[in-house]
Order: sequence, then C-alpha cells, then structure tokens
Amino acid sequence: MDGTLDTPRAEAWIRTLATAVAAHEAELTALHAAIGDGDHGSNLRRGFDAVLAALGDVPAASPGALLTTTGSTLISRVGGASGPLYGSAFRAVGHALATPDEEPGSRPPTGAQALAAALAEGLAAVQRLGGAQPGDKTMVDAFAPAVDAFRAAAGSGTAAAAQAAATAARKGADATVPLVARKGRASYLGPRSAGHLDPGAVSTALLFEALAEACRED
Repeated sequence: MDGTLDTPRAEAWIRTLATAVAAHEAELTALHAAIGDGDHGSNLRRGFDAVLAALGDVPAASPGALLTTTGSTLISRVGGASGPLYGSAFRAVGHALATPDEEPGSRPPTGAQALAAALAEGLAAVQRLGGAQPGDKTMVDAFAPAVDAFRAAAGSGTAAAAQAAATAARKGADATVPLVARKGRASYLGPRSAGHLDPGAVSTALLFEALAEACRED
C-alpha cells in the first residue's frame, strides 16, 4: 500500500500524536510560558488522554469517524485556545472525509488527494476560528506549509505526501523564532515575542510528524 489512510492508520496517527504530546509536554509548556499562559503542553496532554479514552470506549468505523470523535473530544475537554483550534481542525478533516449524504467518516480508506483536501479543510477551520495568517506566529505557520507540501506531493502517494508535510511543518515551526506575534496572548508582548518558538507551531509539527509515521508504507 502507499500509506492510504484507512481506519487503523487514522487511529495510529492519533495514538502516535498522543504519545508525542506526552513526551513533549514539558517542552510545549516551557515554550508557552515564555510568550503565553504556560498551559499549552498540559492542556494538549489532558485533551489527548481524553481522546484515547473516547477511542477505547467506541471503536471507530472509519477514518473520518475517528477524526471527528477526536475533534469533538478536544473541543469539549480542553481549555484555552488549543482545544477549540485543534478540535476544529480534526473535526473539519473528519467531516471532509464523508460524502454529503453520509454521517461523518463513513467513507472507506482515504487516498492522498482526498486527504490533501481534508487537511486543507482543517487549516481553513483553524483560520476561521483564530483569524491567523502565515507570519502571525501561530500554529498556522506550520499548518499552512504542511498542507501546501502535502498537496504538492500527493501524486506520489500518501506516505510521501505525509513525509513532505511533516518536513514542511517542522521548518515552518522553526521559522517562527524571529517573528513578532500578531495573534493570541503572545501578541501582547509585541517585539518581545520575537526570539521564541511558537508552541502551537511546534505542536502542529508533532501532528504532521505523527501523520507521517502512521502513513509510512508497509
């Protein structure tokens, strides 16, 4: 297979991301403490713990159903900005994988082109909610280049596209260091926000790195 996103791979994506969030909780918290409230790591950890519990309670029938559950759980269980933003992204991806007359997620395994479109819907949901654009020093600075890279590489299959997205997301996160924040609590610091990694961009890089791991070819 070319890494097509079937239900087991979608679950592996979320479980791998949950593991990464737990492993990087202290780092994400420290990054957020420098330019924000200092709760990004702990909020995401709590949210993904709840997601894992939800996935254990009700086995998902399809990738989209699983991702929709992930998003809804994050929205309902995580405080601050991270729950609504990440939850909206995952829920939008899940809904995008369903046909108009079906429940979210009832479509079978998702190929690279369909996943590219779904990830773009996830990005759009984040931008609608937060109003951020590339260059504002937010998760969008990692999410937008990841979506562009995935779309550009989709013709090579899901595994290759996911790896390209992961590389682009990490580069986008690293590129937030010199930026001055224009959205969120970090924007209150003005020029003092420069010189720091944006925690949301770093956690977004973890998201796409987890996707690449889950979609790696057998």
